[in-house]
Amino acid sequence: MKKLLFLFLLLTIASCATRKEIVYFQGDSEVSLDSIYQHPKIQVNDILKIDLTALEPESLLPYRFDKTQISQTNNIQGSSLKLQGYLVRTNGTINYPGLGDIEVKGLTTIAVQQLIKDKLSVYVKDVEVKVRIVNFKFTVLGEVNIPGTYTIDEELISLTQALGMAGDLTIQGSRKILVLREVDGQLTSKRIDLTTTSWMNSEYFYLRQNDMVYVEPNPTKIKSAGFIGNLGSLLSVISILLTSAVLIFR
Repeated sequence: MKKLLFLFLLLTIASCATRKEIVYFQGDSEVSLDSIYQHPKIQVNDILKIDLTALEPESLLPYRFDKTQISQTNNIQGSSLKLQGYLVRTNGTINYPGLGDIEVKGLTTIAVQQLIKDKLSVYVKDVEVKVRIVNFKFTVLGEVNIPGTYTIDEELISLTQALGMAGDLTIQGSRKILVLREVDGQLTSKRIDLTTTSWMNSEYFYLRQNDMVYVEPNPTKIKSAGFIGNLGSLLSVISILLTSAVLIFR
């Protein structure tokens, strides 16, 4: 009887996760956000919003976005009207009014701004160009409350903000998450331990276009996948046996 009670207590303790395994951001850290942020590089299927200004606005008319192209772009993407811009085609180019095809794949938005400005400056005086990606996408899968692919009209989102959009990790989610990222045509993976703060000084503090975040189930959740390894079921059985033993032998 005493052995059964001891086993029951031992299994109960073993099933409990410690604070160290669950709580985020343990320890102190100083983060220089400017030093770790990298401007996103443009990829195929990105949608670019390009704004132009000049001292003589009428001089920009031949280079303005074609309203009919807005509808076509949005029909292709199945996106809302706010995603109005230039679709980066499979060959890495956009078709710009008055300038023709411009290769933008692999360039940052800053580089594309300068490229278009240089081309327009031949025809337009004192032109200024602003370029940004308006269909920034990332995916969060696994042990989160709202898994899925998210599209935002900003270029800057941190890993913690992305997890917040996905409803945060479940209590069964491992705090050592995986970030999958394409770098120069190669798929890379990086393990991030959310219980620490050291990762905040890395290039993974901010997500990049098309990143995927995967939250694995923790060991307790994995064990509970089958009856034999289901600690909760085992504890229930032991509890029933103990109750029966008490009733029989008292």
